[in-house]
Amino acid sequence: MKLYGVTGWKNAGKTGLMERLVTEITSRGITVSTIKHAHHTFDVDHPGKDSYRHRSAGASEVLLASRTRVALMQELRGASEPPLCDLVKRLNPVDLVLIEGYKRDSHPKIEAHRAETGNPLIAPNDPNIHAVASDVPLTMDRPVFDLNDTAAIADFILSEVGL
Repeated sequence: MKLYGVTGWKNAGKTGLMERLVTEITSRGITVSTIKHAHHTFDVDHPGKDSYRHRSAGASEVLLASRTRVALMQELRGASEPPLCDLVKRLNPVDLVLIEGYKRDSHPKIEAHRAETGNPLIAPNDPNIHAVASDVPLTMDRPVFDLNDTAAIADFILSEVGL
């Protein structure tokens, strides 16, 4: 499986870009899975539901299955967050895994940047960022794409990973 990341500061447009890239790349017949890093506590389960009750009772893993989806929830219960490489190994094989976040990991990335956030670019200090997708023109030592030019960004990523 090929890996490519979308990184950037909060409100830089990462999730919107990820969504558009998944749509664009899968429309080309390429299979895609995604991994998203969350910096906060999150829950995909709700109090009172059976799966929540299983987890609350102390289950380490709860697997929920239906005709349309399977969800595996794993409680870390104080253990360290698994590294990205371990999470990728849990995925079923696909052509491309798009990774949102994980700024500090060493996989190739494109940085999403929106000027209105006022955040500095990460790219100048990170050789793993191979391009920037921005809502303003930038002069850099690597390719810069219009943040909304999804097809060009997809072409770049697919070329980078050899798909």
